[in-house]
Amino acid sequence: MVQRVAKRHKRRDESRRGRQECLRHTSGVTLMEMMVVIAIIGLIVAISAPSISAGLDSIRLATASDSIAAFLNSAVNHAERRQQPVELIISPKESRLSAYSNEPGFTRELTLPSGILIEAVLPQISDDPEGMRRLILLPGASVPGVGIQFANRRGAHRIVRLDPMTGFPRVESVVVR
Repeated sequence: MVQRVAKRHKRRDESRRGRQECLRHTSGVTLMEMMVVIAIIGLIVAISAPSISAGLDSIRLATASDSIAAFLNSAVNHAERRQQPVELIISPKESRLSAYSNEPGFTRELTLPSGILIEAVLPQISDDPEGMRRLILLPGASVPGVGIQFANRRGAHRIVRLDPMTGFPRVESVVVR
């Protein structure tokens, strides 16, 4: 009887050792497996990077067009509601729009995000040495029919125009040929 119990314990110990050896050999990741996984991840990132960059550029362009439209709308609304003239300055070199009024504390500036450049202020004036356009928004008067054309680094263009009849900004996509 004692021999049987000893044999059983011996078999149990051998099976435990065998399992531990099996576990010791199968657990973990080899260096080669890790290198293959890193190479696959690198390949996926390299393939998807241009599309992510293009997506970010289009988001910047859409955000800039919305910001310019809101800025122009705000300036027109301020002139009408406060019954005060508002000076609107568009600076293509700095990619900046500014609005000033006689009301104390009313100064607004909008700088476009990086990668978005103001190409032109429409209608273009041939003898504009500064490249800056200054407009006066008068209360009760019609809004100047001005347009701001801008583009991103990938060549997508948009124009935000102030409608002289309604005074509301309108965003247009431009196809350049």
